Amino acid sequence: MSVETTLDVAELRELVADTLDVEPSELTDEVLLIEELGVDSVVALELAVTLEQRYRIRIPEEELGTVRRFPDVLDLLNRKLGG
Repeated sequence: MSVETTLDVAELRELVADTLDVEPSELTDEVLLIEELGVDSVVALELAVTLEQRYRIRIPEEELGTVRRFPDVLDLLNRKLGG
């Protein structure tokens, strides 16, 4: 069993949008998760847990704090997965 190292961006966008309870079309690369979508610490933690389970990674709280937009989520996962 190998770790998935290539990310399906559309699948990731769906997963993040579902976790944040927004439409995938609202989750553009430019939208600010906290300021514009109202993501609070509880939802951010839920997102971290979802990503950790889906991709079998660990996301420390300080790294989660660097995520402001969807591309930040993508960059974080690419770093974690060695991509």
